[in-house]
Amino acid sequence: MVTSLRPRVGVLALQGDVREHVRMLDGLGADTSLVRRPADLAAVEGLVLPGGESSVIDKLARAFGMQHPIRDVVAQGLPVFGTCAGLILLADRVEGAIAGQETFGGLDVTVRRNAFGGQNESFETALAVDGFAGPVPASFIRAPLITEVGPRVRVLARLSDGGVVAVEQGRLLATAFHPEVSGERRFHDRFLARVREASLSSR
Repeated sequence: MVTSLRPRVGVLALQGDVREHVRMLDGLGADTSLVRRPADLAAVEGLVLPGGESSVIDKLARAFGMQHPIRDVVAQGLPVFGTCAGLILLADRVEGAIAGQETFGGLDVTVRRNAFGGQNESFETALAVDGFAGPVPASFIRAPLITEVGPRVRVLARLSDGGVVAVEQGRLLATAFHPEVSGERRFHDRFLARVREASLSSR
């Protein structure tokens, strides 16, 4: 793939807070497109899985023939960034999944859906994130929690009680919260750096 100063990044646009991610990525200089069909994946150098309802995105991904193509590009090393529901979709294991719910997988973690309760239990907090200078504002909206991490997974952020809420594994980056909602740019910036590195290494 040929890269440029404007990395080509897709946002899975089946359900969820797609516009917020597009706005953030565009502001950071990415060439952003919406991904709804398998053919759309061929045009991107990285993929964002947005927040929303993980079970709904799962069902729509299967209906649109996207499940296996996304699994394939994850396995092939495409940089992927998942937030909230996107984290659940990347997880290899899910606690509290609805009957028949599946994930794309690739991230060696166990995630608990709706770990903090429903919409009324949404909250905001400031996090210390490994590699970031200064606190990160984090919005948790019907958020999951990472309850188990595999040996290849790097923990980037924890809550004050030790709960894991941000991780990285190779070219996969995931948060239990919504940096795109709070206007926090550093995670998207980190993701775009991975996209550029991966594109250069594929030349």
